[in-house]
Amino acid sequence: MKTTARWLVIFLAALAAIPTAHGQKAARIGYVYPAGGRQGTTFEVTIGGQGLTGANEVHFSGRGIQATVISHERPLTPKETELMRQKIAQLEEESRNYTSTSAKEKSGGMSDEIAALKDKIAFFGNGRPFNVAIAENVTLRVTMAPDATLGDQEIRIGTPGALSNPLLFQVGQLPEFSHPPARGSLKAEITARPRRYGKREIKDDGKEQSEAIALPVVLNGQILAGQVDHFRFKAKRGQRVVAAASARKLIPYLPDAVPGWFQAIIAIRDSKGRELAYADEFRSNPDPVLTYEIPKDGEYVIEIRDSIYRGREDFVYRITVGELPFISGTFPLGGAVGSQCTVLLRGWNLPVAAISLDLKKARPGVMPLVVARGQTVSNFIPFAVDTLKEVLESEPNNSASEAQKITLPVVVNGRIGQPGDVDVFRFEGHAGDEVVAEIFARRLASPLDSTLTLTDSDGKQIAFNDDNEDKGAGLTTHHADSRLDAKLPADGAYFLHVADAQHAGGPEHSYRLRVSAPRPDFELRIVPSSIGGRAGTSVPLTVHALRRDGFVGPISIALKDAPEGFKLGGSIAGDKDQAKVTLTLPQDLEEPAKLDLEGRATIAGGEVTHRAVPAEDMQQAFAYHHLVPAKELMVAVAGHFSKSGQVKTASELPVKIPIGGSALVKIAAAIGEKAGALQIELIDPPAGIAVKRISTSPDGAEIELQSEAGKVIAGEKGSLILQAFAMRKNQSGKMRRIPLGPLPTITFEVVAQ
Repeated sequence: MKTTARWLVIFLAALAAIPTAHGQKAARIGYVYPAGGRQGTTFEVTIGGQGLTGANEVHFSGRGIQATVISHERPLTPKETELMRQKIAQLEEESRNYTSTSAKEKSGGMSDEIAALKDKIAFFGNGRPFNVAIAENVTLRVTMAPDATLGDQEIRIGTPGALSNPLLFQVGQLPEFSHPPARGSLKAEITARPRRYGKREIKDDGKEQSEAIALPVVLNGQILAGQVDHFRFKAKRGQRVVAAASARKLIPYLPDAVPGWFQAIIAIRDSKGRELAYADEFRSNPDPVLTYEIPKDGEYVIEIRDSIYRGREDFVYRITVGELPFISGTFPLGGAVGSQCTVLLRGWNLPVAAISLDLKKARPGVMPLVVARGQTVSNFIPFAVDTLKEVLESEPNNSASEAQKITLPVVVNGRIGQPGDVDVFRFEGHAGDEVVAEIFARRLASPLDSTLTLTDSDGKQIAFNDDNEDKGAGLTTHHADSRLDAKLPADGAYFLHVADAQHAGGPEHSYRLRVSAPRPDFELRIVPSSIGGRAGTSVPLTVHALRRDGFVGPISIALKDAPEGFKLGGSIAGDKDQAKVTLTLPQDLEEPAKLDLEGRATIAGGEVTHRAVPAEDMQQAFAYHHLVPAKELMVAVAGHFSKSGQVKTASELPVKIPIGGSALVKIAAAIGEKAGALQIELIDPPAGIAVKRISTSPDGAEIELQSEAGKVIAGEKGSLILQAFAMRKNQSGKMRRIPLGPLPTITFEVVAQ
């Protein structure tokens, strides 16, 4: 049999016999509307997506939320549309031929059927433009318990053997007001006639909103092209109203829109339409927040639109409006493990000016900070926790002659207090010392756009950095935090200069400056965060390694406390930033399971373990990709295990491949009667590793792997993913390639001859 390194045709009856869900599109949801609700209420939710046929389950990450699927609707195919038109023509012809009274009554029933068919064609027919990614609609009835978990949760839709990607779903305490969905079910569309969802002017508010809304409230809506939404509300003189919009937060990235999200603009107007306050962002956050002190009792209007009047069903927003507590900044931005830390607060309607945090049992990382005013909680703001010694910046320190002395390793909590301010820190170093200096500001909700400069005692620049990309900050598009590393050329004094690249400054331009020797470490992201497949088969995952401070060691990956039947193993080589692994699904799993993965590595002689954070690889504006963290890694399994579908690696792993030589891997498969030609594709093989030959037998297949001398080194390790495709004829008789999923991961190690 003629083979190539990338395409191989074999006969593995077991794989061909496996029933698969891969023939249909993967379940994806593009928007949820409304994207949240109030504790203790029941309401309807519309979800737009694709591949949602058979949607029968809804999963939330928080407790106390239940939902049932009411309906699923999708666009008609051209063939379905034509058949409906033929049916309409037939009914109309029959109706014209009725003359008797009973026949006329029957004709009236036909008229109803004709009208229903015409409505369906108008709403779902192929002549109506749809965005494919959000063309299907699922309507849910959601019930929230009075004690449902507050805050940001996630929602997923389940179809047979599949789970959709997660989207944000917020649980709040405030009353909610929602416009009707921009495109709901066919029933909702007919009910809404004759009103259409065009531009909503202030004068039309009476049609949307019979009376002014009392504060506080959460406002929900969707913006279509050219649309401006308005909401009337009552307020009293002296109230400090906060209006905080969530738009980009709800759907972080749109793959087919520039700049890649719904860029909301909000304004407050008086009853005559005059603009009183306006916001198009909140510092570096694209979602706007404005505050306004009400000058007199009366009615006011909140207005929201897209910055350039774009719009679509997935331009979803939530605006929280009221005299609510809102934290705009903190100082310091973090504290040390084991300490008692006092944090100063800035913002609006806050109950206190400072809070005390007990960090004695805290773990390193980032935790949410929140305050409550009565029963109402504020927004969440990030607060960093580290193990290093911490000090506060001390003014004056604007030049080398006034530089603040620090002893490494240390975290300095400071702020650029006014425009043009520069903070300078002095430390003693030795020739050959490696020093890392890193700013944490924008990643901790500070508006600072930092720069870092390292100079010697003569003022000579050793290193400089403005922006450093952190792939772990998946929601950041302007990586404004600075980081530099340098090897010191001589013994003596060195100076670190911290400034704002825009020459801005103020009380909220806070930062944390970490200065130390390199601290090698890593984080992991695992993609996707929702997995579905058939019982007993394997599904592919990608694990990304975010290496810190020069760490280059291998990272092993394994399941942690997984339910019985799940299997996963693999590693990321020391010179790689990602690896593909396969997760073998159990033989039976009645309910979707939540999994945890962890990575282990040896650093400085000790074992370091980190959880792999689930994430979605989201595309922004046609080109850019971001790893957006998710709360949970969820797996759904369809069907039951069949021995006719059992495929496994019979050879001992990892396979030892000699440099310049080859090694055999045996694949065991139970042969059934439905044998069929399959294609096998080697997915992203590492450099120097290839498939030389495949042979088949009644018991399965034998794969010969080879390595190319000069492209591999002894000790190199990795994983191979082989993807299987069935070759089947479609209705027209042409051969189609149907994906069947990957074989279990084949791990290998290169050894000397």
